[in-house]
Amino acid sequence: MSGGDKLPVLAFPAPSTPRPRAADPRQLARAAEALRQAIEGKAEFGRPEEGPPDLGASMPEESFTPVGIPRGHSPRAKAQNGLPGISRIGAPADTAARRILSLHLPHFAIERWQLQAARGGETLPEGTPLALALEGPHGPVIHAVNGAARAMGLGPGARVVDMRAICPDLRTAFADPRADAAALQRLMLWARRWCPWTAVDGADALVMDITGADHLWGGEAMMLEDIETRLASLGLTMRAAIAPTRGAAWALARFGAPHAICGAEDLASRTDPLPATALRLDPATVQLLDRLGLSTIGALRAVPRLSLARRFRATAAEADPLLRLDQLSGRRPEPVDSPDDPPRFAVQARLAEPVIDPVPHLPALAEALCTALVAAGFGARRLALALYRTDGEVAQAQAATSQPSHDAAHMVRLFEGRLDGLDPGFGFDLITLAALVAEALPPRQRHLDGATEGAEDLARLIDRLSARFGVRALTRPRPAPSHIPERQTLWLPALHVSPHRF
Repeated sequence: MSGGDKLPVLAFPAPSTPRPRAADPRQLARAAEALRQAIEGKAEFGRPEEGPPDLGASMPEESFTPVGIPRGHSPRAKAQNGLPGISRIGAPADTAARRILSLHLPHFAIERWQLQAARGGETLPEGTPLALALEGPHGPVIHAVNGAARAMGLGPGARVVDMRAICPDLRTAFADPRADAAALQRLMLWARRWCPWTAVDGADALVMDITGADHLWGGEAMMLEDIETRLASLGLTMRAAIAPTRGAAWALARFGAPHAICGAEDLASRTDPLPATALRLDPATVQLLDRLGLSTIGALRAVPRLSLARRFRATAAEADPLLRLDQLSGRRPEPVDSPDDPPRFAVQARLAEPVIDPVPHLPALAEALCTALVAAGFGARRLALALYRTDGEVAQAQAATSQPSHDAAHMVRLFEGRLDGLDPGFGFDLITLAALVAEALPPRQRHLDGATEGAEDLARLIDRLSARFGVRALTRPRPAPSHIPERQTLWLPALHVSPHRF
């Protein structure tokens, strides 16, 4: 290239913005501190796919309804907070505020079978070994055993033909896991006599969130005593524990002292001596931990978190010791997954002795429920009356209204003739009246002469006729947009059509 072909060298223009300066040492220090906390697990927000909680939002103070149900803890309220289905990742104060009760029924299957056999008149001589069996790949396998068979060394998982060599007098019967699951589901509903948040935990246990409900029974110790007494009257053996987290309550109920009550400050000292299987891990993971010399929760807690995260990378919770350890200590939330949302408005009447007829107690319950509804500015749309029987069953009756109502006399009339079909069994000692669906009902101005609106009288008439003859028996027309004359009117159940639409 000749000198004339050379391009001129142009000077770059001066930058319009100043060059970036060195980072602020204070920002570097904060970033290093955040990285250190992330490695140690102090700033962990859950799995990678989960977003961090809104730490800037202020947590509202808990308030309770007349029956001890904390407001704002329902699944719907939790979903509105940004984390659907789970509560916020709790600080130590939130963890200490929760009280979870784990109710373990170790011999539920065999005790339920014995109870059913006794009701049918079939009783075994005392000391006779009995085993419930299920079909296995190589013949029947023991599912559950009674006390006599347990004393002879028999246990679940062994083949029946092998155990007959040890115990020739062994009596066997086929187990019914579906019936056991249905009975446990009914027992879960019956356990709501103690608190509104109850759920099934596996095949032989219940979990209950008793936060704000223990004072109704004189404290946690008195609540455990009442639970044991009532379950013993049903012929059920139980082990229970109360702790700030669900994982700790589960571990103490199975491997701790009987009727253990653990506070937030004693959580580590009470759970460290327990075996690693108390973390609800699968047998393969427990065996691997035992080979590594981590046979207790305390030994596992002493291992650096980063080492556990690198060694155990599993998607299943049963194979992740770090996840289970965080659930036990309260680092990760594990709420009680109740199958339905407890009602916000509910009242109950405890009876000193079991009774058969609930009608005399209904007016007082309706008055108490309406008082709570009026104070909150609500009206009931669907009512549920529950009778807690002494034999572990719950009998229920429901009624609905066409518009929100807090008229106690009208509520009582809706249950006329509907309680005759309820089976009281051997009697019931607890009655609960709840508003399953409630809507806002602001106070209305009445006429100057004190007369009521005609729409209210019509709504009460619709409610009573629908309760007496059925929801589908009473219909009313509703206009529909259609150019075909015979399709311009829809006949819908009168109970579900608001009178304001006409």
